[in-house]
Amino acid sequence: MNNLIYFLIKARPWILFAVYVIISCFLLFNSNPYQQSVYLTSANEVSTKIYNTATGITSYFSLRDINEDLQRRNSALELEVLSLKQQLLEFKDMEYAQAHPVDSALQRYNFILAHVINNSVHRPHNYITIQKGSLDGIQPDMGVVDQNGVVGKVNVVGPHSARIISVLNDNLRISCKVKKSNTLGSLVWDGNDYRVALLEEIPRHATFAKGDTVITSGYSTSFPEGIPVGTIAGELKGHDDNFHTLRVKLFTDFSKLSTVRIVVDKMSRELDEVEADSETDTSEKK
Repeated sequence: MNNLIYFLIKARPWILFAVYVIISCFLLFNSNPYQQSVYLTSANEVSTKIYNTATGITSYFSLRDINEDLQRRNSALELEVLSLKQQLLEFKDMEYAQAHPVDSALQRYNFILAHVINNSVHRPHNYITIQKGSLDGIQPDMGVVDQNGVVGKVNVVGPHSARIISVLNDNLRISCKVKKSNTLGSLVWDGNDYRVALLEEIPRHATFAKGDTVITSGYSTSFPEGIPVGTIAGELKGHDDNFHTLRVKLFTDFSKLSTVRIVVDKMSRELDEVEADSETDTSEKK
């Protein structure tokens, strides 16, 4: 308290001067219209700047709420776009099924349409991922084709997706035959050109010509007989003295895969049971 009194006594001249200035300004602006208008104009400009600054600060602190609202709106729009894309895919599936009807000779089989979401062609072991899985009826070892020919075989299945082991994978061998002569062989990829595979184990006495069509043999429940594979592009010389090895130009363009069909064999379970029983009978006789 003593310090406050001491400060007021010491600053008394300045306080008195400030009081006189305030009184003078009040008398000046209150008694003279011109000075009063100047004062009001300046005061309005100052208050306007203060209000603008305050509004800017308030808006800045409101940006977080505005940003969150925009994020919610964007999320809703993205979900709507994804829903529309899914509907478009379903319409495309219907159009694709109408444009590629199932051959009457394949009534034993059903086909599940699926869209490719991942694919590789330049690796030693190539795989394909599709956006359908076990909940759609897909199981391991089912064959996969497209509108041109053989694509591969289902390898791993999840509830909503599946992985296909591609023809462009040297771990996959498919039983095929030369259509004209019915000569059997095994289709395998040599890891080089994604447009070409090899048809191995063709007997030396077999006859074939460049341009002959290669098809699936039907000797498994994965592929029906007669699915196109490719055409003979030539023979691989010096590969094996006992068998021919043919270069097959594939019908399927693996670099442009989009929609594939998974082969569902209605008789696969019955055939597996019959073959299992046959093996059991054979072992019992031994």
